[in-house]
Amino acid sequence: MNNIVENAEYKKLLEAIKERVYKAQYEALKKVNQEHIALCWYIGEKIVEKQQLHNWGKSVVESLSKDLQKEFPGIQGFSPDNLWRMRKFYLLFKDNKKLAPLVQEISWAKNIIIMEKCKDDLEREFYIRMTKKFGWSKDVLIHQVENQSYEKYLLNQTNFDKSVPGKYRHQAKLAVKDEYTFDFLELGEEHSERELEIEILNKIRKFLIEMGGYFAFIGNQYRVEAGDDDFFIDLLLYHRKLQCLVAVELKIGKFKPDYAGQMQFYLSVLDDKVKLEEENPSIGIIVCKSKDRTIVEYTLRDVNKPVGVSTYKVSRRLPKEMKKYLPAPGEIEKRLSGLIPSPGSEKVEIE
Repeated sequence: MNNIVENAEYKKLLEAIKERVYKAQYEALKKVNQEHIALCWYIGEKIVEKQQLHNWGKSVVESLSKDLQKEFPGIQGFSPDNLWRMRKFYLLFKDNKKLAPLVQEISWAKNIIIMEKCKDDLEREFYIRMTKKFGWSKDVLIHQVENQSYEKYLLNQTNFDKSVPGKYRHQAKLAVKDEYTFDFLELGEEHSERELEIEILNKIRKFLIEMGGYFAFIGNQYRVEAGDDDFFIDLLLYHRKLQCLVAVELKIGKFKPDYAGQMQFYLSVLDDKVKLEEENPSIGIIVCKSKDRTIVEYTLRDVNKPVGVSTYKVSRRLPKEMKKYLPAPGEIEKRLSGLIPSPGSEKVEIE
């Protein structure tokens, strides 16, 4: 028996079967989720249909809830509140040819969060696509909505349109937010760059979640050599989807144009001495306490390496004055069109 277990062909057989089992489990979960969403849609549709046909009021929902819970005592989800959500769900998406198929790709619990917390269809589309793409849990989705990741994605300042190949461009833009919320860090209003770095290291899991997705931590104060000198990058990450190194520089003050030159230098050294042959060119993220958007635009205009400039805060709200920088609806739709995940790359969570 031991000889069989150690046999190379046996190991290949085992791996092939395991992969097929995982695929079957995924497809089964996906089908269950789609059936659940279809049931919620059907119930919502029938409630609307009968209310319009017979001029029924709120009492039909109360009666349905009571009778369904009596008939199916072991099944949750037939409370009056949930039936009202199903009605709202149907009315919200029945005439939306783009979003109606997308809502079937995420769980009912996550649809509720998006439905109740998002203001318009473009914002809903963003969170549906992001949830599907990154397999966000309910808690992560709530965190992303409350941190206004939608607005921060649209506002981000990078030079990726000219410095990143087209097939990676949307994914690269997703990797850089305009503003990061570090409300999980235990920092006073006044803190040093070293204190900021140490706190991030102490909360590295939450930091990587806030960064967005697909990031892995490589090291801090990462040493690179150029000539006879050593240089140290604050944080070095790796983006699994982009398959590239990501250099992060932390600044506790306002953005300065020379930061971009420093980052461009780091990226050149990384690409020449650290990047593996099969990996894509490195990108850089400069994270500052504040920035003048006009100065950032001028600075990045002639920077050839892929660089993004972000800010960080320890509170959740996006300043009202920033909303004037949001692009027009047509431009938002264009950007969201690049968030379509490849088949089978997303996680499915039934809730």
